[in-house]
Amino acid sequence: MTTENVRVALVTGAAGGLGAHIARRLCAQGYRVALTDLDEAGAVQAAADLDPEGHATTGLALDVRDKNAFAAVRDQLVDRWGAVHVLVNNAALTKAESLMDISSESFDRIVSTNLNGAFFGCQVFGAYFAERGYGRIVNIASLAGQNGGSGTGGHYAAAKGGVATLTKVFARELSSHGVTVNAISPGPLDLPVVRDIIPPDKIDAFERAIPVGRLGRPEFIADMAVLLAADHADAVTGACWDANGGLYMR
Repeated sequence: MTTENVRVALVTGAAGGLGAHIARRLCAQGYRVALTDLDEAGAVQAAADLDPEGHATTGLALDVRDKNAFAAVRDQLVDRWGAVHVLVNNAALTKAESLMDISSESFDRIVSTNLNGAFFGCQVFGAYFAERGYGRIVNIASLAGQNGGSGTGGHYAAAKGGVATLTKVFARELSSHGVTVNAISPGPLDLPVVRDIIPPDKIDAFERAIPVGRLGRPEFIADMAVLLAADHADAVTGACWDANGGLYMR
């Protein structure tokens, strides 16, 4: 069971990539962490890698496109650890497609994961946190949602722009209930998903085009998420923290 000194966090899309980095940082900070993913086996393995004994982590299946799935995972975690305090909406899906060739099926698939998933997570856990009088929600947005994107696809850029707006909407709704809602907007990160999009023979030129001269570090994005999830981060809500290597300045 959880205590006043132990916080419980749920990270979506945590079987690998950025989500796994965020889960690792939270675990290192003493959180009990639920790593969730559409890939249940991957989530279970990622959780076991962090904590072989299974005391501080658990891996669970979660389809973020399904509002009821969020509620079911919430209830599982309350039964297991007594409460949930932090939600990190990280689950994402992208596909490099020419704008005019995006089909309605592809558009729906990308938007339902990136935007609907963040909405349902904020809605289900926002209500739960508000009832308890405390909670932290961190949404992972993207540089693509700020500048229109490029290789990530117009559907992904549109969805991530929506995530940034949802962050403000839920922050306003929940601010009087002890719940903060913030976003992090990374630029291209040094992750397999980015290297899969950019051909190996073009990665050097791509990095040179970034003002700081390199891909972002996912470990730092994880540090940002941990900071926004902290108890004493209560004065920050509705914010979008940029980490894009200087590609977008405001």
